[in-house]
Amino acid sequence: MDPTDGSERTVGEAVVDCLLDHGIDTAFGIPGKQTLPLNRGFADRDARFVVARHETAVTHQAWGYAETAEPGTMAATVVVPGPGDMNAMNGLKNAKNDNVPLLHLAVETEREVRGGDGIHETPPETYDTVVKENVLVESPAGAVAAVADAIRVAREAPQGPVRVGIPKDVLASRTPQATPPEAEPAEPPAPSASSVEAAADRLGDADAPVVIAGGGVRRAGATDALRTVAEALDAPVVTTYKGKGVLPETHPLSAGVLCGGASTELRELLAEADAGLVVGSDLDAVSTGKWSVSMPETLVHVTLDGDDIGFGYEADLGVVADADRFLGTLADRLDPAESGADTPGAARAAAVREADRDRFDAVAAARDDDAPLRSVEVLGEVRDVLPEETVVAADAGGFRLWTLVSFPASGPESYVNPGSWATMGTGLPSAIGAKLANPDDDVVALTGDGGLMMCVHELHTLASEEIDVTVVALNNDDYAIISEEAERTYDFPAQAYGWVDTGLDIASIAAGMGVRAERVSDLDAVGDAVDDARAHDGPALVEVVTDPDEPQASEWMTRDR
Repeated sequence: MDPTDGSERTVGEAVVDCLLDHGIDTAFGIPGKQTLPLNRGFADRDARFVVARHETAVTHQAWGYAETAEPGTMAATVVVPGPGDMNAMNGLKNAKNDNVPLLHLAVETEREVRGGDGIHETPPETYDTVVKENVLVESPAGAVAAVADAIRVAREAPQGPVRVGIPKDVLASRTPQATPPEAEPAEPPAPSASSVEAAADRLGDADAPVVIAGGGVRRAGATDALRTVAEALDAPVVTTYKGKGVLPETHPLSAGVLCGGASTELRELLAEADAGLVVGSDLDAVSTGKWSVSMPETLVHVTLDGDDIGFGYEADLGVVADADRFLGTLADRLDPAESGADTPGAARAAAVREADRDRFDAVAAARDDDAPLRSVEVLGEVRDVLPEETVVAADAGGFRLWTLVSFPASGPESYVNPGSWATMGTGLPSAIGAKLANPDDDVVALTGDGGLMMCVHELHTLASEEIDVTVVALNNDDYAIISEEAERTYDFPAQAYGWVDTGLDIASIAAGMGVRAERVSDLDAVGDAVDDARAHDGPALVEVVTDPDEPQASEWMTRDR
């Protein structure tokens, strides 16, 4: 036992002290009678407890916090048993798929009534499949040790969310705590010298190599090593959903994002390359269109999970290793090469970017003058007025594909969106987390009306917690990506899943929650409205009316030009 612990602190207070000792000073949650022993600990210490309006948001908030902070930095979430815990499962699964660390503190039913259908009681094993590890505290003396180990596990590669269930009666007790071991996360796996040598030979001999970079590059903090390798190989860099921004998209070798909206030209770049380095990605079904995208003739695949190698694509060389450790070692093995906008690799990347821009311009040009705006032109106006270093949190939904392909990200901590889980309702909550992780930076949430309505309650969190986030909401009053598919493939009427007669006034909703809001419908007004919102001292929202009948990126970017 900790000889200094005595009975001065409750277990809940000791748990909060453990969080602070491990660098976790921010928690997101909704208080309940069961969580109050923890809330007392947060209130009495130099820690922030952000009160959300729905538990679905709290795990997205902690996810956005970690995604935009230094690798390994994380937040906590606190929920009541049963309904609160299960509402948070969506965000836990999202974080698990994205390998994002967070600590989920779930208050369990009291031990004396467990199994007796107590209020909110849920079997703890319910959550096993949505977290990296699920821990139930059985001994009151072991609560702090369990939390300390959970933090280590969450931060250890491959990172992920860890749930710790602690019964309310344990949290309220004054049980002296066992001293946790001084254990740090294990070093991520390093590549063997022979595997790096083999990779260097295959990639260095290529005439037209390409790099595909995934979220593992972000999690490993490997941006600098990725740039060095890409420049040494003179290889265009294509990223996945989760890799967007790991090479700043202003770099001459940036060639775009492999996603549902990836253009024919980007797909051809991959198919025509004679060697490819895939690093930090499992090449999942979402990014590759169920593995329909052709890959280079020779493929080197580097990932933390050996089961991912060869699953969708055969690899000539598979390496289980940390992205940063592999790329750093590979960079030392490669000969430096000239970099800049005039190299063959940069020209190949530029050709894709130019073709994509032509497609974007054609979307805008095809709009009738009196028709509502289209996502890609609105996103262009927003990007033009935002400082490059602005942190952007993008929601899921139809407009996300336009955002992925047309909205340049300036770095790995400056852009966040969900990966293969693709859950809607993340944009605003993740922006809240991002702002608390980056209090001195501008933070903008990009969302559609569909995604925003799944988390609209968090506009009130912005106001009540005085969190200075700018929300840009593209409103087409439709689940347009669904309506388009329903009409094209299943003979539904146009806008079958829209709200033509009951349209939303998002600006009025936001104003009613205490958020400064403005609604615009003219393209010339978008930039000024976003600028004014960003300059406002406090949360603000810009609603932009957009076209429910606009082309979907998945169709437009692959049609014949």
